Amino acid sequence: MTFFRFPTTVAKSLAELDARLEECRLKPVGPSELMSRGFIPPFGRDAEAMSHRVGDAIWITLGGEDRLLPGAVVNDELGKRIAAMEEKEGRKLGGRARKRLKEDLVMELLPRAFVRPVQTNATLDLQHGFIAVDASSKKSAESVVSELRHALGSFPALPLNAEVSARAVLTGWIAGEPLPAGLVLGDECELKDPIDGGAVVKCQRQELLCDEIKKHLESGKQVSKLALVLDDHVSFVLGDDLVVRKLKFLDGVVDQLEGTERDGLHAELDARYALMAGELKRLFAVLEPALKLSPAEA
Repeated sequence: MTFFRFPTTVAKSLAELDARLEECRLKPVGPSELMSRGFIPPFGRDAEAMSHRVGDAIWITLGGEDRLLPGAVVNDELGKRIAAMEEKEGRKLGGRARKRLKEDLVMELLPRAFVRPVQTNATLDLQHGFIAVDASSKKSAESVVSELRHALGSFPALPLNAEVSARAVLTGWIAGEPLPAGLVLGDECELKDPIDGGAVVKCQRQELLCDEIKKHLESGKQVSKLALVLDDHVSFVLGDDLVVRKLKFLDGVVDQLEGTERDGLHAELDARYALMAGELKRLFAVLEPALKLSPAEA
């Protein structure tokens, strides 16, 4: 999950959210296009509602279609065509001619390329003023926020900003400083030497409060990623880039979900989203004071 913050006053501008998303619904990728992006209903492309709301949490989905045109295929065919032209004309092709030939080749091959559907889910929390995008790539996450900004006309969301060093906080937790209430250490971490090009140590399935880890800390390494567990409900890895990776519901929460009878896929997805939105809300409420996350400016 990659988080962005927005002023809670933005909630007023979301009254016509579905209509705005409908105007920016995903269109099929054109024969000469590499990709297409647009919003799709969270419950499937054939559903009507363009968003799904549970309390003050809203689920949206950005869909896409990408044409698959491997570079190796293009370069192989390009090489053959360049060789044929050079043999025919008896001279080497210049850089501009090669570039133009490649552009023409791509336009020729695109309509025949396979189309891969993609989608990225996101949840807006109107109470805490954050949007959590299901992507660890900040570029991919920003594309969702950008498309939402385009749909709404204005959406003042910015990446999280910690007023303290996230790496220092994570290092302190593994060095024995008290963790926020509800959080306990997991069994995974990444430690880095603070100098550029320094050593990197990755630990998995490892007891973190041990002499081995302590020696790495004494040598000056700092924690860049740390596995944590919140209230025995979810496990995750928090990075010093403030991205939450490997988010996973634990047995107790899953059992609670499976123990509830529901009729139909719609009810199943509604229950799963309500669970996820609630856990993200609690997670953010713990991380916000611990990392001194800056509030969004209205």
